[in-house]
Amino acid sequence: MTTINKVYESPQAAVADIPDGASVSIAGFGMTHSFPTSLTVALREHGARQLCIVANSLGTGEYRSNTLIENGQVNRLIVSFSARAGEATSAAEKQIAAGEIQVELVPQGTLVERLRAGGAGIGAFYTRTGVGTMVAEGKEIRVIDGVEHVLEMGLKVDYALIRAARADRYGNLEFEGVGRNFMPAFAKGARVAIAEVDEIIDGELDPETVGLPGIFVSRVVRKTIDVPHDFPAPRHGADTARTYHGKPALTRRQMAEVAAGLVPNGSYMNLGLGIPTLISNYIAGRDIVLHSENGVLGYGTIATHEDYDPDVYNAGGQYVHLEKGASFFESVTSFEMVRGGKVDFVALGAFEVDAAANLANWSTPNMVGGGIGGAMDLVAGEVTVMVLMTHLDSKGRPKLVKNCEYPLTGRNCVDIVVTDLCVLRWSGEVFKLEYVAPGYTAAEVAELTELELDLSAFAE
Repeated sequence: MTTINKVYESPQAAVADIPDGASVSIAGFGMTHSFPTSLTVALREHGARQLCIVANSLGTGEYRSNTLIENGQVNRLIVSFSARAGEATSAAEKQIAAGEIQVELVPQGTLVERLRAGGAGIGAFYTRTGVGTMVAEGKEIRVIDGVEHVLEMGLKVDYALIRAARADRYGNLEFEGVGRNFMPAFAKGARVAIAEVDEIIDGELDPETVGLPGIFVSRVVRKTIDVPHDFPAPRHGADTARTYHGKPALTRRQMAEVAAGLVPNGSYMNLGLGIPTLISNYIAGRDIVLHSENGVLGYGTIATHEDYDPDVYNAGGQYVHLEKGASFFESVTSFEMVRGGKVDFVALGAFEVDAAANLANWSTPNMVGGGIGGAMDLVAGEVTVMVLMTHLDSKGRPKLVKNCEYPLTGRNCVDIVVTDLCVLRWSGEVFKLEYVAPGYTAAEVAELTELELDLSAFAE
C-alpha cells in the first residue's frame, strides 16, 4: 500500500527550505490571473534573498511576484514582461535601471519551451522565434529548410510555484479553464515544484481529469489567501475617435469591425493585446475560431461584471465567453498551434511598422526593458499578421515609418495594417492602400504617412 503524501500543512512550510540565491519560477498570467499568491506571500515572509525569478510577468499588487522585488529579494529576472507601455514605473524597472537587478527578456513561447525542454532532458532547441531581433543577439543561428533559426537553451530552476484548482495527496493536479496556462511547463522545469490549490480532495483525482501527473509535483498546499477578481480597465475609450485635419477618424471599435471584415470564414485567429481584443465582438455567427496563447480555442465576446467566468479570459486578461466547440490547453500546446502553422491570422497592436513590413511592438526608448509577451512567437510562423494601431502616436508622430527605430518584434512579417484612417496590404514590395476612412482622401492618408504607399487603387 502506497504511503505517498505530498500535502504540506501551510504555504510557509512548503517554501521554508528555499535558500538565498535560489532560482524560482512563479507562474501567473497578465497582471492578476493564476498567480500562486499564498506561496508568493509565504516566500516574501520567509525572506530568501538574491533570488532569480523566472516568470512570464510579474503581476501587480502585494500578492504577486512583484512583491518579492519590492521587498529587495531579487537580483535577477528571466521574464517575458519587465515593463508595460503606459503603466507607472514599477519597482522592477527602478531596480533594473539602478543596476540592482539583471534582466533577460524571453519571448513567452520560448520561455515555456525552454522550461519544458529543461525538464525533459533536452539541452537546447532551434526556433524561428526572435530571429532578427535583440533576443537572438549573441546566439547561434542555423538555417534549417531555408529558414533561419536561433538556438535556445533548455532552462532548469530550483523551485517552481504554481497554481491549480484541485490536488490529491499524490500530487496530481486538476485545472479549470485557462488556469493551466504556464503551470505544466513551469513544474516540469523545476527540481521542486510546489502547487497551491483551492482544494485538496480526500482520496484520488479521477485519472481522466488529471492535468499534471503527480510525478512532476513535489508538494501541494491549500491556498490561504483569497484575491478578488480584477476587471482590466480599458486604457482608451473604445468609442473615442482621434481627429486629423480637424475631422474624426475611426474609433477603436470601428477599427476592430473593419479588421473583422478582412478575415475570411473558416479561419483560426489569434487576438493580441489592446485594440485587437475588440475584434471578438464582431465575429458572432461567423465561422471564425479565436485562439489565445494563454490556452483557449473557441472564445467569443468580452464578458461583463454580471456574466463572467473567472477561469475564462483572453490574452489581454479580459473575461470572455466561450463558443461551442471550445477547448483548453497549456501554453506549450498553444504555441505549437501558432508556430506549427495551424493558426491562420494573428492580430496585434504596434508602436511602429516600416517600409520593409518590419514590426516593433514591445518596447519604446523611455521603457526600462519591455514586454515581449507572445508577439515574437506569433509572427514567427506561417501566418497572416494583421496590425491594428492609430495612424499617429499620442504626440502626433507617424507610426508607419521608413525604418523602425524601436526594437523589432519580427522582420518582414506584417501583411495587413488597419489604422483609424485606412487599411494597407503588403504587396511584397510596398504597402498598398485599399481602404480609406469616411471623410478622408487617399492623399490625406499619404500625407500623414512617412513610408511610401501604393495609391493606385485610388487613382482617377
